[in-house]
Amino acid sequence: MNLTDKDILKRYYLIVVLFVTVALAIVYQLFNIQFNQGDYYTELAQNTVYKNFKIEPNRGNIYDANMNLLATSVTKYEIRFDPISVTKSNFNTYLNPLSDSLSKMFSKSSAYYKNKLKKARALNNRYVFIAKNLDYSEYIRIKNFPMFNLGAYKGGFIAEQSTVREHPLGKIGRRTVGYNNVGLEGAFEDYLQGEKGQRLKQKIAKGQWKPLTDLNQVEPVDGLDVISTIDVNIQDITHHALLAQLEYFEAEHGTAVVMETKTGEIKAISNLGLSNEPGKYYEKRNYAVYEPHEPGSTYKLMSLVAALEDNVVDTSTVIDTENGRLKYFDRTVYDSKRGGYGKISVAKAFEVSSNTAFAKMIYENYKNQPNQFVDRLKMMGLDQKIGLQIKGEGQPSIPHPNDSNWYGTTLPWMSFGYGVSQTALQILSFYNAIANDGVMVKPRFIKAVRDRHKVIEQYTEPQITGSVCSKETAKQVRAILKNVVNRGTASNIYSPRFSMAGKTGTCQTEYWVESGRYIASFAGYFPADKPKYSCIVVIHKPNPEKGYYGSTVAAPVFKRIAKKIYSDTPIEARLPRTKLNQLQLTEQDNYNQVLNKYKTIMPNLVGMPAMDAISILENLGLKAKLFGEGKVIKQSLAPGKSVKENKQINLVLG
Repeated sequence: MNLTDKDILKRYYLIVVLFVTVALAIVYQLFNIQFNQGDYYTELAQNTVYKNFKIEPNRGNIYDANMNLLATSVTKYEIRFDPISVTKSNFNTYLNPLSDSLSKMFSKSSAYYKNKLKKARALNNRYVFIAKNLDYSEYIRIKNFPMFNLGAYKGGFIAEQSTVREHPLGKIGRRTVGYNNVGLEGAFEDYLQGEKGQRLKQKIAKGQWKPLTDLNQVEPVDGLDVISTIDVNIQDITHHALLAQLEYFEAEHGTAVVMETKTGEIKAISNLGLSNEPGKYYEKRNYAVYEPHEPGSTYKLMSLVAALEDNVVDTSTVIDTENGRLKYFDRTVYDSKRGGYGKISVAKAFEVSSNTAFAKMIYENYKNQPNQFVDRLKMMGLDQKIGLQIKGEGQPSIPHPNDSNWYGTTLPWMSFGYGVSQTALQILSFYNAIANDGVMVKPRFIKAVRDRHKVIEQYTEPQITGSVCSKETAKQVRAILKNVVNRGTASNIYSPRFSMAGKTGTCQTEYWVESGRYIASFAGYFPADKPKYSCIVVIHKPNPEKGYYGSTVAAPVFKRIAKKIYSDTPIEARLPRTKLNQLQLTEQDNYNQVLNKYKTIMPNLVGMPAMDAISILENLGLKAKLFGEGKVIKQSLAPGKSVKENKQINLVLG
């Protein structure tokens, strides 16, 4: 089809109009960008070249109760160099002196640094790595090197800081001190974290960002310090006592906790689990806080308190253990003693830890109304979390008659700690309440929050959460708990030098998977008559060929902790002269009482092993000189005499 001139002309005009329209649109868009959106695109361009980076503040320190560092933030510096920002004259003048200085500070030769810096300048590398992980003194030293001392613009000096969390105690108590969202670090994050700062950086080659100046735009604000209740001396004692036992019995894991009776302050908490390296243990998880387990016979205290509070028995009620075997439906309760214990009182049944006696006591008195027993346990708070400051507390469990898994054997088995579960710290809190006249005190991990030397918050008053029983009931069971150590299942840890009270526990675990795996435990307090500390030790899956009973595996750890605390942490510093005159220091009990309370008088060391005597003298700040071998038969300073630090005491051994 032929096109006329008129058609061609129409198409020409159409194309011209189209081009003009596009041109006008472009002009309009340029005008719009330039004048209406100019600020936006300018900022966008700037942001692709300049950017504010957050600077992490130093976290607050965590201290123990005596102001020993448990965790602290250390500033580390990474040093880089921008050779392009340095003039040619300055670069040539200071290259050799700078290379010599770097060589002296680090292990490489001066020629190495000279070649590295020259090559970086030739390649336009504006972010040359020099060193990292420098402390503050090293940072100041390198900052004053030739060329670097000219600053960021003239000297090309680039320093970037970061913070590293360090633990002076190493891995001792690491899970309690914590990290990230764990332990004290996580519980008191709001205090410790501080406020972030800002630093402006410029984007350079290869996606790297270079600080524009040596100074921050906004300085970070360091976090507040947290003063914990932990005592590093007691923590060290607890850690090593637990570790030694885990290693000997080849256990899977274990925990030990020491709490101050009146205040609820946690003085030590050790959690050790088996590592991938055979026979080695480390702070793997906070078992004391998070891990509920069947307590075994330590739960007999809860059963006894419930029965006494409900007045279904008293401590003199006689129970027939028959032949040490008692059948309920299709299951049989056994006593550890073959043939049983015959007819014994409730108090004696607790001392010897008779399963049959406790099963009969609880079943016979509550079988027609099992909810009464369960409700009593719940009234004592045994089904509730403590509500700890540290996150991750495990949920305790008590079965109820309305549950679908309640069987005829549930009630008698509950009496000696099967079918129920609690964490070590929840069990300890109950024992601590008994030591505290039945008053439950909430465990506490923090004493104060400070901004350097200024106290921001202080926690001095114990947090009482209620009573688990009457004062009379607490008094009765305390006498029985003392007899457990004096003549019962824990008589192997009895010592005439210091008094302890508590209960052993042995519980078979994972019996549906494998036999011969146990949880050994001991919970109690000391001194028995005037409790100052409560303590629990729980050891999971010891080698049964070496031992698995609570008395054999866990109780000795309790004794080591108690003994060491007795000798290392006197309660008072001075002894009034009037009181000194009244003491009959020849009596064993009296001198031990004095030994544990006063630092300014000489104790009676006669009859003690040499190492124990040395430990006591060193704790008093005295020096010991030994003559002979064996136990102490004579001491150069008589018991009851005043002593001063650094005095030498001669001990004759035989």
